[in-house]
Amino acid sequence: MKLQDKVAIITGAGSGMGKAMAILFAQEGAKVVAADINEEAVMEVVSQITESGGQAAAIKTDVTNEEDIERMVQSAVETFGSLDVLVNNSGIMDDFKTITNVSDEHWDRVLSINLTAPMKISRAAVDFMMKQEQGGVIINNASVGGLYGARGGSAYVAAKHGLVGLTKNIGAVYAKKGIRCNAIAPGGVDTNINSHIQNPDPLGLEAIGGIQGSMPRSADPMEIAQVALFLASNESSFVNGTTIVADAGWSAF
Repeated sequence: MKLQDKVAIITGAGSGMGKAMAILFAQEGAKVVAADINEEAVMEVVSQITESGGQAAAIKTDVTNEEDIERMVQSAVETFGSLDVLVNNSGIMDDFKTITNVSDEHWDRVLSINLTAPMKISRAAVDFMMKQEQGGVIINNASVGGLYGARGGSAYVAAKHGLVGLTKNIGAVYAKKGIRCNAIAPGGVDTNINSHIQNPDPLGLEAIGGIQGSMPRSADPMEIAQVALFLASNESSFVNGTTIVADAGWSAF
Protein backbone atom coordinates (compact mmCIF):
# COMPACT_ATOMS: atom_id res chain seq x y z
CA MET A 1 0.00 0.00 0.00
CA LYS A 2 1.92 3.02 -1.28
CA LEU A 3 -0.54 5.56 0.14
CA GLN A 4 -1.69 3.80 3.30
CA ASP A 5 -3.82 6.19 5.40
CA LYS A 6 -2.88 9.20 3.28
CA VAL A 7 -5.68 11.69 2.60
CA ALA A 8 -5.88 12.83 -1.01
CA ILE A 9 -8.02 15.41 -2.78
CA ILE A 10 -8.44 14.85 -6.51
CA THR A 11 -10.27 17.41 -8.61
CA GLY A 12 -12.01 16.40 -11.81
CA ALA A 13 -12.43 12.95 -10.27
CA GLY A 14 -15.72 12.20 -11.99
CA SER A 15 -14.17 10.93 -15.21
CA GLY A 16 -11.01 10.32 -17.18
CA MET A 17 -7.65 10.67 -15.49
CA GLY A 18 -9.13 11.98 -12.26
CA LYS A 19 -11.41 8.96 -11.94
CA ALA A 20 -8.51 6.60 -12.60
CA MET A 21 -6.40 8.39 -9.99
CA ALA A 22 -9.17 8.23 -7.40
CA ILE A 23 -9.66 4.50 -7.91
CA LEU A 24 -5.94 3.72 -7.94
CA PHE A 25 -5.14 5.89 -4.91
CA ALA A 26 -7.91 4.20 -2.94
CA GLN A 27 -6.59 0.77 -3.95
CA GLU A 28 -3.23 1.85 -2.56
CA GLY A 29 -4.72 2.74 0.83
CA ALA A 30 -5.53 6.44 0.43
CA LYS A 31 -8.64 8.08 1.82
CA VAL A 32 -9.86 9.92 -1.25
CA VAL A 33 -11.87 13.11 -1.45
CA ALA A 34 -13.21 13.00 -5.00
CA ALA A 35 -14.23 16.43 -6.26
CA ASP A 36 -16.02 17.28 -9.48
CA ILE A 37 -18.59 19.76 -10.75
CA ASN A 38 -20.59 16.75 -11.98
CA GLU A 39 -22.01 15.47 -8.69
CA GLU A 40 -23.65 12.37 -10.17
CA ALA A 41 -20.44 11.25 -11.85
CA VAL A 42 -18.29 11.71 -8.77
CA MET A 43 -20.83 9.92 -6.58
CA GLU A 44 -20.59 6.93 -8.91
CA VAL A 45 -16.80 6.94 -8.59
CA VAL A 46 -17.03 7.01 -4.80
CA SER A 47 -19.56 4.17 -4.84
CA GLN A 48 -17.18 2.12 -6.96
CA ILE A 49 -14.37 2.75 -4.48
CA THR A 50 -16.36 2.00 -1.33
CA GLU A 51 -17.96 -1.11 -2.80
CA SER A 52 -14.44 -2.41 -3.36
CA GLY A 53 -13.53 -1.79 0.26
CA GLY A 54 -11.83 1.57 -0.15
CA GLN A 55 -12.46 4.86 1.65
CA ALA A 56 -13.73 7.87 -0.27
CA ALA A 57 -16.03 10.86 -0.04
CA ALA A 58 -17.58 12.85 -2.87
CA ILE A 59 -17.96 16.61 -2.94
CA LYS A 60 -19.46 18.71 -5.71
CA THR A 61 -16.92 21.41 -6.49
CA ASP A 62 -16.72 24.25 -8.97
CA VAL A 63 -12.97 24.91 -8.99
CA THR A 64 -13.57 28.50 -10.10
CA ASN A 65 -15.56 29.21 -6.94
CA GLU A 66 -13.45 30.10 -3.89
CA GLU A 67 -16.16 29.09 -1.44
CA ASP A 68 -16.28 25.65 -3.07
CA ILE A 69 -12.49 25.41 -2.83
CA GLU A 70 -12.45 26.24 0.86
CA ARG A 71 -15.28 23.80 1.51
CA MET A 72 -13.48 21.05 -0.39
CA VAL A 73 -10.26 21.40 1.62
CA GLN A 74 -12.15 21.74 4.88
CA SER A 75 -14.20 18.67 4.04
CA ALA A 76 -11.07 16.57 3.57
CA VAL A 77 -9.68 17.67 6.93
CA GLU A 78 -12.95 17.25 8.80
CA THR A 79 -13.80 13.90 7.22
CA PHE A 80 -10.41 12.20 7.30
CA GLY A 81 -8.28 14.30 9.66
CA SER A 82 -5.52 15.57 7.38
CA LEU A 83 -4.56 16.53 3.85
CA ASP A 84 -1.50 14.75 2.49
CA VAL A 85 -1.95 14.83 -1.29
CA LEU A 86 -3.61 17.29 -3.64
CA VAL A 87 -4.05 16.51 -7.32
CA ASN A 88 -5.09 19.49 -9.43
CA ASN A 89 -6.56 17.52 -12.30
CA SER A 90 -9.54 19.58 -13.53
CA GLY A 91 -9.08 21.14 -16.94
CA ILE A 92 -10.73 22.04 -20.23
CA MET A 93 -9.62 22.43 -23.83
CA ASP A 94 -9.96 25.69 -25.75
CA ASP A 95 -11.12 24.83 -29.30
CA PHE A 96 -7.53 25.44 -30.50
CA LYS A 97 -8.33 29.15 -30.71
CA THR A 98 -5.56 31.39 -32.01
CA ILE A 99 -4.92 34.80 -30.44
CA THR A 100 -6.76 36.51 -33.29
CA ASN A 101 -9.87 34.38 -32.76
CA VAL A 102 -10.04 33.85 -29.00
CA SER A 103 -12.56 36.02 -27.17
CA ASP A 104 -11.75 37.62 -23.85
CA GLU A 105 -14.49 35.52 -22.24
CA HIS A 106 -13.09 32.27 -23.64
CA TRP A 107 -9.53 33.19 -22.65
CA ASP A 108 -10.61 34.07 -19.11
CA ARG A 109 -12.59 30.84 -18.70
CA VAL A 110 -9.75 28.57 -19.85
CA LEU A 111 -7.18 30.29 -17.63
CA SER A 112 -9.63 30.36 -14.73
CA ILE A 113 -10.06 26.57 -14.76
CA ASN A 114 -6.62 25.48 -15.98
CA LEU A 115 -4.36 27.87 -14.08
CA THR A 116 -6.07 30.14 -11.55
CA ALA A 117 -8.03 27.30 -9.95
CA PRO A 118 -4.91 25.17 -9.30
CA MET A 119 -3.24 28.22 -7.75
CA LYS A 120 -6.17 28.90 -5.42
CA ILE A 121 -6.62 25.26 -4.47
CA SER A 122 -2.88 24.88 -3.83
CA ARG A 123 -2.94 28.04 -1.74
CA ALA A 124 -5.66 26.58 0.47
CA ALA A 125 -3.92 23.21 0.67
CA VAL A 126 -0.47 24.61 1.46
CA ASP A 127 -1.93 26.74 4.22
CA PHE A 128 -3.02 23.52 5.92
CA MET A 129 -0.06 21.34 4.90
CA MET A 130 2.38 23.75 6.53
CA LYS A 131 0.70 23.06 9.88
CA GLN A 132 1.32 19.32 9.53
CA GLU A 133 4.54 17.69 10.64
CA GLN A 134 4.50 15.47 7.53
CA GLY A 135 3.97 18.34 5.05
CA GLY A 136 2.30 17.23 1.86
CA VAL A 137 2.41 16.63 -1.88
CA ILE A 138 0.84 18.62 -4.71
CA ILE A 139 0.52 17.19 -8.22
CA ASN A 140 -0.55 19.42 -11.09
CA ASN A 141 -1.89 17.71 -14.20
CA ALA A 142 -0.40 19.90 -16.90
CA SER A 143 0.09 18.79 -20.52
CA VAL A 144 2.67 18.59 -23.25
CA GLY A 145 0.83 21.78 -24.22
CA GLY A 146 2.65 23.32 -21.27
CA LEU A 147 6.00 22.56 -22.86
CA TYR A 148 5.41 23.16 -26.56
CA GLY A 149 3.54 25.68 -28.66
CA ALA A 150 1.16 23.68 -30.85
CA ARG A 151 -0.43 21.11 -28.56
CA GLY A 152 -3.49 23.29 -28.05
CA GLY A 153 -4.87 26.76 -28.63
CA SER A 154 -3.41 30.00 -27.31
CA ALA A 155 -5.29 30.01 -23.99
CA TYR A 156 -4.71 26.32 -23.27
CA VAL A 157 -1.00 26.50 -24.08
CA ALA A 158 -0.55 29.69 -22.03
CA ALA A 159 -2.41 28.21 -19.05
CA LYS A 160 -0.48 24.94 -19.09
CA HIS A 161 2.85 26.75 -19.44
CA GLY A 162 1.78 28.82 -16.45
CA LEU A 163 0.90 25.68 -14.50
CA VAL A 164 4.36 24.26 -15.14
CA GLY A 165 5.87 27.51 -13.86
CA LEU A 166 3.60 27.50 -10.82
CA THR A 167 4.72 23.94 -10.09
CA LYS A 168 8.37 24.98 -10.09
CA ASN A 169 7.67 27.96 -7.86
CA ILE A 170 5.72 25.99 -5.26
CA GLY A 171 8.30 23.22 -5.28
CA ALA A 172 11.17 25.66 -4.77
CA VAL A 173 9.53 27.87 -2.14
CA TYR A 174 8.07 25.17 0.09
CA ALA A 175 10.69 22.43 -0.22
CA LYS A 176 12.13 23.13 3.23
CA LYS A 177 8.61 23.11 4.67
CA GLY A 178 8.18 19.47 3.72
CA ILE A 179 5.92 20.16 0.73
CA ARG A 180 6.72 18.78 -2.71
CA CYS A 181 5.06 19.92 -5.92
CA ASN A 182 5.41 18.24 -9.30
CA ALA A 183 3.54 18.20 -12.58
CA ILE A 184 2.58 15.58 -15.13
CA ALA A 185 2.60 16.49 -18.82
CA PRO A 186 0.44 13.89 -20.58
CA GLY A 187 0.22 13.57 -24.32
CA GLY A 188 -3.01 12.31 -25.85
CA VAL A 189 -5.21 10.48 -23.33
CA ASP A 190 -8.49 8.66 -23.94
CA THR A 191 -10.81 10.89 -21.87
CA ASN A 192 -13.90 12.98 -22.45
CA ILE A 193 -11.98 16.29 -22.45
CA ASN A 194 -12.46 16.51 -26.20
CA SER A 195 -16.17 16.91 -25.57
CA HIS A 196 -15.32 20.51 -24.66
CA ILE A 197 -14.25 21.12 -28.26
CA GLN A 198 -17.31 22.69 -29.86
CA ASN A 199 -16.06 25.04 -32.57
CA PRO A 200 -12.40 24.31 -33.38
CA ASP A 201 -10.32 27.03 -34.97
CA PRO A 202 -9.17 25.99 -38.49
CA LEU A 203 -5.73 27.61 -38.13
CA GLY A 204 -5.22 26.08 -34.71
CA LEU A 205 -6.20 22.66 -36.06
CA GLU A 206 -3.80 23.12 -38.95
CA ALA A 207 -0.94 23.77 -36.54
CA ILE A 208 -1.58 20.72 -34.37
CA GLY A 209 -2.37 18.64 -37.44
CA GLY A 210 1.23 18.99 -38.52
CA ILE A 211 2.41 17.03 -35.49
CA GLN A 212 -0.62 14.86 -34.75
CA GLY A 213 0.60 12.09 -37.00
CA SER A 214 3.76 11.67 -34.94
CA MET A 215 1.80 10.68 -31.82
CA PRO A 216 2.62 6.99 -31.23
CA ARG A 217 -0.67 6.33 -29.42
CA SER A 218 -3.09 7.66 -26.83
CA ALA A 219 -2.85 6.66 -23.18
CA ASP A 220 -5.35 4.83 -21.07
CA PRO A 221 -6.19 7.13 -18.11
CA MET A 222 -4.82 4.53 -15.70
CA GLU A 223 -1.37 4.91 -17.27
CA ILE A 224 -1.34 8.56 -16.19
CA ALA A 225 -2.76 7.61 -12.79
CA GLN A 226 0.26 5.36 -12.26
CA VAL A 227 2.55 8.36 -12.78
CA ALA A 228 0.48 10.35 -10.28
CA LEU A 229 0.75 7.47 -7.79
CA PHE A 230 4.53 7.55 -8.03
CA LEU A 231 4.59 11.31 -7.43
CA ALA A 232 2.16 11.02 -4.51
CA SER A 233 4.09 8.23 -2.81
CA ASN A 234 7.32 8.24 -0.82
CA GLU A 235 8.99 6.53 -3.76
CA SER A 236 9.37 10.00 -5.30
CA SER A 237 10.64 11.65 -2.10
CA PHE A 238 13.60 13.24 -3.93
CA VAL A 239 11.49 14.49 -6.87
CA ASN A 240 10.34 18.09 -6.52
CA GLY A 241 9.57 21.08 -8.73
CA THR A 242 9.74 19.14 -11.96
CA THR A 243 7.48 17.93 -14.76
CA ILE A 244 7.24 14.31 -15.85
CA VAL A 245 6.30 13.90 -19.50
CA ALA A 246 4.07 10.89 -20.21
CA ASP A 247 3.36 10.91 -23.93
CA ALA A 248 4.67 7.59 -25.35
CA GLY A 249 7.53 9.52 -26.95
CA TRP A 250 5.36 12.01 -28.87
CA SER A 251 7.53 14.98 -27.90
CA ALA A 252 10.66 13.04 -28.89
CA PHE A 253 9.71 13.37 -32.55
